[in-house]
Amino acid sequence: MSELDDLKAAFVNLWGRMGPLWGIPPTAARVYGWLIASAEAADAETIASALELSRGGVSMALKELRDWGLIVVARAPGSRRDLFGPEDDLERAMRNIVTWRKRREWDPMLHDFRDWIPRLDKERSAAAAVFRRRLAEMEAMATLVDGMTNQFLAGGTLQKIGLKAMLTMAKVTGRRRRG
Repeated sequence: MSELDDLKAAFVNLWGRMGPLWGIPPTAARVYGWLIASAEAADAETIASALELSRGGVSMALKELRDWGLIVVARAPGSRRDLFGPEDDLERAMRNIVTWRKRREWDPMLHDFRDWIPRLDKERSAAAAVFRRRLAEMEAMATLVDGMTNQFLAGGTLQKIGLKAMLTMAKVTGRRRRG
């Protein structure tokens, strides 16, 4: 195996471990990692063979990645096979991940907090007061983060200066710290 092959395999495994932290199943994350590491779009059979996964497992992973907006699908001219590649716009991919995470995690949590806090107002015990205060603090922090998330998704500061410019600044700053 070449150095490139070793690094691609390590990257795919890293992505497979990181995916669940973002709410993406490990197999879908491995497929996404493989697509990122590949120079060309590929059909499902090629992906399944390369990752030693079942065709059905790859199909489910590709559907999940398509739902998340993390891959692009194209059809080769004169062919009936779909070719899959990663979303090349990093900012769009990040927005898609944040949108899904918000919808699955933050929105239901905020809904519950906003339902529970008024219900605890009716309770007169010290334990209820402590719990209510803690929930209110959590709700306030979650509301703050939710507001920043909504600004990010609406195209706030990142839209104006661009994620790529921020990443470039981060690289320059990182070099200065090491140098």
